[in-house]
Amino acid sequence: MKANEEIITLQVPAAAEYIDLVRLTLYGLAVKIGFSYEEIEDMKVAVSEACNNAVLYAYGDLPHGSISSAPQHGPHIEVRFVKKSDALSIIVKDNGRSFDAATAARNAEPMHGKTVEELQAGGLGLYLMQALMDQVEVNSDAGTEVVLTKRLVKSGEMA
Repeated sequence: MKANEEIITLQVPAAAEYIDLVRLTLYGLAVKIGFSYEEIEDMKVAVSEACNNAVLYAYGDLPHGSISSAPQHGPHIEVRFVKKSDALSIIVKDNGRSFDAATAARNAEPMHGKTVEELQAGGLGLYLMQALMDQVEVNSDAGTEVVLTKRLVKSGEMA
Protein backbone atom coordinates (compact mmCIF):
# COMPACT_ATOMS: atom_id res chain seq x y z
CA MET A 1 0.00 0.00 0.00
CA LYS A 2 1.31 3.42 -0.93
CA ALA A 3 1.35 6.24 1.64
CA ASN A 4 -1.50 8.11 -0.08
CA GLU A 5 -3.78 5.04 -0.37
CA GLU A 6 -6.40 3.60 1.95
CA ILE A 7 -7.77 0.09 1.44
CA ILE A 8 -11.18 -1.12 2.58
CA THR A 9 -11.75 -4.87 2.19
CA LEU A 10 -15.10 -6.62 2.06
CA GLN A 11 -15.58 -10.37 1.76
CA VAL A 12 -19.01 -11.75 0.90
CA PRO A 13 -20.43 -15.15 -0.04
CA ALA A 14 -20.54 -15.70 -3.80
CA ALA A 15 -24.30 -15.34 -4.02
CA ALA A 16 -26.40 -12.72 -5.79
CA GLU A 17 -28.13 -11.54 -2.62
CA TYR A 18 -24.83 -10.22 -1.21
CA ILE A 19 -23.96 -7.96 -4.17
CA ASP A 20 -26.07 -5.19 -2.60
CA LEU A 21 -23.60 -5.07 0.29
CA VAL A 22 -20.81 -4.36 -2.18
CA ARG A 23 -22.88 -1.66 -3.89
CA LEU A 24 -23.79 -0.01 -0.56
CA THR A 25 -20.16 0.00 0.58
CA LEU A 26 -19.11 1.50 -2.75
CA TYR A 27 -21.80 4.18 -2.48
CA GLY A 28 -20.78 5.25 1.03
CA LEU A 29 -17.10 5.42 0.15
CA ALA A 30 -17.60 7.19 -3.20
CA VAL A 31 -19.77 9.88 -1.57
CA LYS A 32 -17.06 10.53 1.04
CA ILE A 33 -14.42 10.84 -1.70
CA GLY A 34 -16.50 13.33 -3.68
CA PHE A 35 -17.70 11.47 -6.77
CA SER A 36 -20.83 12.78 -8.49
CA TYR A 37 -24.13 10.90 -8.44
CA GLU A 38 -23.68 9.87 -12.09
CA GLU A 39 -20.13 8.60 -11.51
CA ILE A 40 -21.31 6.60 -8.49
CA GLU A 41 -24.15 5.05 -10.47
CA ASP A 42 -21.69 4.06 -13.23
CA MET A 43 -19.37 2.49 -10.67
CA LYS A 44 -22.26 0.60 -9.03
CA VAL A 45 -23.27 -0.91 -12.38
CA ALA A 46 -19.66 -1.87 -13.19
CA VAL A 47 -19.01 -3.48 -9.79
CA SER A 48 -22.33 -5.34 -10.03
CA GLU A 49 -21.25 -6.77 -13.38
CA ALA A 50 -17.89 -7.89 -11.96
CA CYS A 51 -19.57 -9.51 -8.94
CA ASN A 52 -22.29 -11.13 -11.08
CA ASN A 53 -19.61 -12.64 -13.31
CA ALA A 54 -17.94 -14.18 -10.25
CA VAL A 55 -21.24 -15.61 -9.00
CA LEU A 56 -22.37 -16.94 -12.39
CA TYR A 57 -19.12 -18.13 -13.96
CA ALA A 58 -16.46 -18.67 -11.31
CA TYR A 59 -18.71 -20.69 -9.04
CA GLY A 60 -21.65 -21.35 -11.36
CA ASP A 61 -21.21 -25.14 -11.46
CA LEU A 62 -21.76 -25.54 -7.71
CA PRO A 63 -25.11 -27.01 -6.64
CA HIS A 64 -27.59 -24.45 -5.31
CA GLY A 65 -27.44 -24.25 -1.54
CA SER A 66 -23.80 -25.32 -1.31
CA ILE A 67 -22.70 -21.77 -0.62
CA SER A 68 -22.10 -21.27 3.07
CA SER A 69 -23.13 -18.05 4.79
CA ALA A 70 -19.58 -17.68 6.14
CA PRO A 71 -17.24 -16.56 3.32
CA GLN A 72 -14.24 -18.47 4.67
CA HIS A 73 -16.20 -21.76 4.53
CA GLY A 74 -17.46 -21.57 0.98
CA PRO A 75 -17.14 -19.77 -2.31
CA HIS A 76 -16.68 -16.08 -1.73
CA ILE A 77 -15.87 -12.80 -3.44
CA GLU A 78 -13.31 -10.44 -2.01
CA VAL A 79 -13.76 -6.78 -2.89
CA ARG A 80 -11.03 -4.25 -2.13
CA PHE A 81 -11.70 -0.55 -2.46
CA VAL A 82 -8.41 1.32 -2.93
CA LYS A 83 -8.89 5.00 -2.19
CA LYS A 84 -6.20 7.14 -3.80
CA SER A 85 -5.86 10.91 -3.82
CA ASP A 86 -7.14 11.14 -7.42
CA ALA A 87 -9.02 7.86 -8.03
CA LEU A 88 -10.89 4.90 -6.63
CA SER A 89 -9.98 1.37 -7.67
CA ILE A 90 -12.35 -1.51 -6.97
CA ILE A 91 -10.78 -4.96 -7.08
CA VAL A 92 -13.20 -7.89 -7.34
CA LYS A 93 -11.46 -11.22 -6.75
CA ASP A 94 -12.80 -14.76 -6.80
CA ASN A 95 -10.99 -18.08 -6.41
CA GLY A 96 -13.19 -20.00 -8.81
CA ARG A 97 -12.77 -20.89 -12.45
CA SER A 98 -10.44 -18.43 -14.18
CA PHE A 99 -11.67 -16.25 -17.04
CA ASP A 100 -9.30 -15.48 -19.90
CA ALA A 101 -10.42 -12.01 -21.02
CA ALA A 102 -7.87 -11.77 -23.84
CA THR A 103 -9.09 -14.99 -25.48
CA ALA A 104 -12.73 -14.00 -25.01
CA ALA A 105 -12.08 -10.64 -26.68
CA ARG A 106 -10.34 -12.33 -29.64
CA ASN A 107 -13.23 -14.78 -30.07
CA ALA A 108 -15.95 -12.14 -29.81
CA GLU A 109 -17.91 -11.54 -32.98
CA PRO A 110 -18.71 -8.01 -34.09
CA MET A 111 -22.29 -6.98 -33.34
CA HIS A 112 -22.44 -4.50 -36.20
CA GLY A 113 -25.32 -5.24 -38.56
CA LYS A 114 -26.97 -7.90 -36.37
CA THR A 115 -30.61 -7.83 -35.37
CA VAL A 116 -31.62 -8.02 -31.72
CA GLU A 117 -32.68 -11.66 -32.23
CA GLU A 118 -29.18 -12.57 -33.47
CA LEU A 119 -27.39 -11.20 -30.41
CA GLN A 120 -26.30 -13.63 -27.72
CA ALA A 121 -27.35 -12.92 -24.17
CA GLY A 122 -24.49 -12.45 -21.75
CA GLY A 123 -20.88 -11.73 -22.41
CA LEU A 124 -21.35 -7.96 -22.57
CA GLY A 125 -20.35 -7.37 -18.94
CA LEU A 126 -16.71 -6.66 -19.74
CA TYR A 127 -17.65 -4.16 -22.45
CA LEU A 128 -20.09 -2.49 -20.09
CA MET A 129 -17.44 -2.22 -17.37
CA GLN A 130 -14.99 -0.70 -19.86
CA ALA A 131 -17.59 1.83 -20.99
CA LEU A 132 -18.42 2.93 -17.44
CA MET A 133 -14.96 3.01 -15.86
CA ASP A 134 -11.77 4.84 -16.78
CA GLN A 135 -9.67 1.68 -16.63
CA VAL A 136 -10.48 -2.05 -16.45
CA GLU A 137 -7.95 -4.84 -15.98
CA VAL A 138 -8.66 -8.57 -15.81
CA ASN A 139 -6.09 -10.87 -14.20
CA SER A 140 -6.63 -14.63 -14.41
CA ASP A 141 -3.95 -16.35 -12.38
CA ALA A 142 -5.74 -18.23 -9.59
CA GLY A 143 -9.38 -17.37 -10.09
CA THR A 144 -10.24 -14.04 -11.65
CA GLU A 145 -9.45 -10.54 -10.46
CA VAL A 146 -11.14 -7.54 -12.06
CA VAL A 147 -9.65 -4.12 -11.31
CA LEU A 148 -12.04 -1.22 -11.99
CA THR A 149 -10.66 2.31 -11.71
CA LYS A 150 -12.51 5.62 -11.80
CA ARG A 151 -10.53 8.86 -11.64
CA LEU A 152 -11.84 11.69 -9.52
CA VAL A 153 -12.38 14.83 -11.55
CA LYS A 154 -12.50 17.90 -9.36
CA SER A 155 -15.11 20.50 -10.26
CA GLY A 156 -13.70 22.87 -12.84
CA GLU A 157 -11.40 20.23 -14.37
CA MET A 158 -12.04 18.63 -17.73
CA ALA A 159 -11.86 14.83 -18.16
